[in-house]
Amino acid sequence: MKLLLDENLSRRIIPFIQDYYPASTQVALIGLEQADDAAIRQYVITHDFVIVTQDADFYEMNLVYGQPPKIIWLKTGNQAKPVTIKALLDNHTQIIQTLMVDGKDCIEIF
Repeated sequence: MKLLLDENLSRRIIPFIQDYYPASTQVALIGLEQADDAAIRQYVITHDFVIVTQDADFYEMNLVYGQPPKIIWLKTGNQAKPVTIKALLDNHTQIIQTLMVDGKDCIEIF
């Protein structure tokens, strides 16, 4: 499973999650830092990513348009980079189970 981190999440997280989420990246690293959410959503669908975000925008788009994409919705508030990394790594098994095995379109991490 490869993740695309939304612009509100640091690109510096990427090296720390590669062992668990190979080929993951962040929107600024692929030239989408000025893109609107609809363009990012289309990129995620086209390139088979799971979007990681802290806001409701992608979830709300899925309510209107359906899935894909899959979403990891971090509801931890603005946290330091290590807290976000820990949330993604500690919940890896649950994320895989919920999104890939159970087929849900969104997992909320608190």
